[in-house]
Amino acid sequence: MEHGICLLSIIPVRKEPSEKSEMVTQILFGEFYEIIDLSGNWLNIKLSFDNYEGWIDKKAHNFISIDYFNELNNSSPFITSNIVSQIHEINHNYSLSILCGSSLHFFNENEDTFRIMDKNFKLTEKTNFQKGNNQRQNIIDSAKLYLNSPYLWGGRTPFGIDCSGLTQIVFKLNGIKVPRDANQQAKTGKTVNFIENSKAGDLAFFDNDEGDIIHVGIILNKNEIIHASGKVKIDKIDHQGIFDIDEKIYTHKLRVIKNILE
Repeated sequence: MEHGICLLSIIPVRKEPSEKSEMVTQILFGEFYEIIDLSGNWLNIKLSFDNYEGWIDKKAHNFISIDYFNELNNSSPFITSNIVSQIHEINHNYSLSILCGSSLHFFNENEDTFRIMDKNFKLTEKTNFQKGNNQRQNIIDSAKLYLNSPYLWGGRTPFGIDCSGLTQIVFKLNGIKVPRDANQQAKTGKTVNFIENSKAGDLAFFDNDEGDIIHVGIILNKNEIIHASGKVKIDKIDHQGIFDIDEKIYTHKLRVIKNILE
């Protein structure tokens, strides 16, 4: 079985092996995957980061060996927190813009360099987000980096992101892995019984009339939430759900709150 790594800013992942198929997620620079099937010019991949599966165009694929795949799995990459960062490949003399949440493997903090197989990269500027000792505050600060980012189904970047993409990337920026989709994320962590008992950084999940989890956001405090709905924004939340400040209506019905930090 072959393996690969993303050496582009992003790779769109499709539900089916077709450019016309919906995008279900995105692979960010430095994220790697296993190929589990193929169809013509399309590869069915499973991401190592969250085990998410989908189809990518073969032209976007960059091969890595099984030994290197295992080496990556056993290492902890540096995660970029600038909205956009510039990297320069030293040996082949080209530059690339990468986005917040990208993974830089075997990063040398003293020289701002990293390597991927035979490629040696240099990060051309320092990351601008310094984490403090308060993990929950770090989660909130990370989430606010995405304020006003447009909603994009399957998106995971500041230039287009969906609700569960936001929560996943925010937690990735803080060294925590959560699943890709909201209904998967809802199965993690400890249940918080009342909104009054919630803490900043807890995840709130919302369901439809059939009881299916369809939305997720990050609790800021006992009456505010940051979430991606039309755009990444801050709205009010109470025991009923999300109250849209602009529309003056409840837009999402609260199902459960989960604490995944403790």
